[in-house]
Amino acid sequence: MSNKNIITVFGATGVQGGSVADIFLHDPKLTSNWTVRAVTRDITKESAKQLQQKGADVIAADLNDKSTLIKAMEGATAVFAVTNYWEKCDMKLEIQQGKNLVDAAQESGVHHFIWSSLLNITKLTNGKLPNVYHFDSKALVEDYAREVALPATFFLAGCYMSNMPGGSFRRDPQADNAWTFSLPVSADAVLPVFDAAADTGKFIKAAVLNRDKVLGKRLLGATAYLTNTQIVEGFKKVFPEAGKTASYKQLPDDQFLEYWTKYQGVPDYVAQEVLENMHLFENYGYYGGESLDQTHALLEDKLTTWEEHAATTSKWGEELK
Repeated sequence: MSNKNIITVFGATGVQGGSVADIFLHDPKLTSNWTVRAVTRDITKESAKQLQQKGADVIAADLNDKSTLIKAMEGATAVFAVTNYWEKCDMKLEIQQGKNLVDAAQESGVHHFIWSSLLNITKLTNGKLPNVYHFDSKALVEDYAREVALPATFFLAGCYMSNMPGGSFRRDPQADNAWTFSLPVSADAVLPVFDAAADTGKFIKAAVLNRDKVLGKRLLGATAYLTNTQIVEGFKKVFPEAGKTASYKQLPDDQFLEYWTKYQGVPDYVAQEVLENMHLFENYGYYGGESLDQTHALLEDKLTTWEEHAATTSKWGEELK
């Protein structure tokens, strides 16, 4: 029987959870004291089998069924919990799933619950941006965890670098096919960027190693605050040939909404949510203007820069080599 601590990782085949599982399976400082219980809905899929081959104990659980969550957390010292709003785009569902996780952690006697949270934007903006549901839902679960006095830390993931290539940053047919980064905010708007797949685990490692320091605290999951202009400049450094004509272009709100509804096929309320999320960057700050320094001081591992991520991203790599 192993005397190691167990960390239960929800969403272990996803981006954030996968990064957490990976660092606990491979980091020398963690492997001697921790084993990974990786939770996914479907243990037969290839990504789940790969986790098992790497040494994780892979089990199935359903966020809508609290009894399966309790089973997944039994005997665990720490839990990393994340939900996926974008799967159903249903705020009430995400809140309920989050509360199920909190209740299960409480009932299982978990020593350290780490919740992938975000700020309450309706509160932050005094109701000016009332539709950023995927932030508010996670914030309300954080409130609930605090209310029930669960020993918890809150990890606030920044803007995924992986969402830029091929998404907002792509060739623009209206500009001679030049590389263009386009959002409905000014070139000076600030984004807290991070490589979620490579670096989420580094933040959670810091949380676990500094448990007493970070209980009740928020860890801001970002490498750096970059303006849209700086993001384009980073692209130019990595891909000088393509970067000669690269630029930032502010999109009018109506064009941005049309892109999301017409070309991404999302409902109007989701397009409005994404638009308000963009306006958050410029007018209030993704983290309300809070410095990243306090979080960075806890980290032992170097974070991935925007340039490093851009150089290795498959969405750009083949086309730009």
